[in-house]
Amino acid sequence: LHSKQKKFTFIIFQRDIQKRLSLPADLRLPISVVEKLNTTPILNRPLTRKNRRASLSEIGFGKLESYQKLEKLGEGTYATVYKGRSRLNDALVALKEIRLEQEEGAPCTAIREVSLLRDLRHANVVTLHDIIYTDKTLTLVFEYLDSDLKQYMDSCGNILSMNNVKIFTFQILRGLAYCHARRVLHRDLKPQNLLINHRGELKLADFGLARAKSVPTKTYSNEVVTLWYRPPDVLLGATDYSTHIDMWGVGCILYEMVTGRPFFRGCTVDEQLHLIFRALGTPRRPYHADLVERIEQSQFQFPLYRPEPFINHAPRLDVDGLDLLAQLLQFEGRDRIGAKDAMSHSFFSTLPQDVMQLTDSKTSIRTV
Repeated sequence: LHSKQKKFTFIIFQRDIQKRLSLPADLRLPISVVEKLNTTPILNRPLTRKNRRASLSEIGFGKLESYQKLEKLGEGTYATVYKGRSRLNDALVALKEIRLEQEEGAPCTAIREVSLLRDLRHANVVTLHDIIYTDKTLTLVFEYLDSDLKQYMDSCGNILSMNNVKIFTFQILRGLAYCHARRVLHRDLKPQNLLINHRGELKLADFGLARAKSVPTKTYSNEVVTLWYRPPDVLLGATDYSTHIDMWGVGCILYEMVTGRPFFRGCTVDEQLHLIFRALGTPRRPYHADLVERIEQSQFQFPLYRPEPFINHAPRLDVDGLDLLAQLLQFEGRDRIGAKDAMSHSFFSTLPQDVMQLTDSKTSIRTV
């Protein structure tokens, strides 16, 4: 059987480019491309992947010469990050230049980041604009944000207003709720990985350790999350975690914004666990049977600490804030509040009601 194909006109609008490629609406298309689009003939079938890539290349995507490096922002083991400018629209961008080893190719962290971010589109998740591949480097082009939460706290003398604490925490939860609904675990939450622009909009960034958890029984590495923000079950070797791994980090960051200092600043796994148990109490049966079993199977030994009231640790928090902190900093992952439920917590009742109805692409939250 042969179905009759309907002819259609293939027209590209600026808003379509913005939607599909996540570039600002003021993208300046080369004259040659504009002329070609205006004379596009009627097609009998959709564009092939090869033709689509060719069209994007004509616009300037996937080309190093489309971006200008301005200054180095930081350097790590595998990558160097630059502040840059797009020649396509004059917008500032962040260029994450990943060095490729001849034998090993792209680091697995880079592959994870690309594969996850290209499918994530949310106002509280950093946007990946472009990917540029050469023989020696893989360059990821991100939207540029002025600062991160660590720098922001330093600039405020580590004393944030409670309104800003709520605004930032809510935005972290919004981004996580979106990711977790798609079964994406960030796994490396810390203030340095939370980017902030001049309007106070916060975005989750650095998904190099993120994982897509598609199978509930799958196990993962326990060598994730910077030590200070790593939950006790993961510190003790748990590999069957899910989205709850990120919620402990939210609790640690909430505490840090309120008090101006990290909650648990251990240098080793042993010291980190000691600090956690000294503040929250040593796990006991039958309440934390799984965790107690992990402790017994490890080489660690801990005194029987009694838990201290959270108000002793964070006296600036009101009853609602202390309750949310307690629900985030639960020993067992299954007992921690989820991101979506946390967004409805009474701690955020003083925020404007319209923030609860924001679409994924919008954020009207502002710091003061």
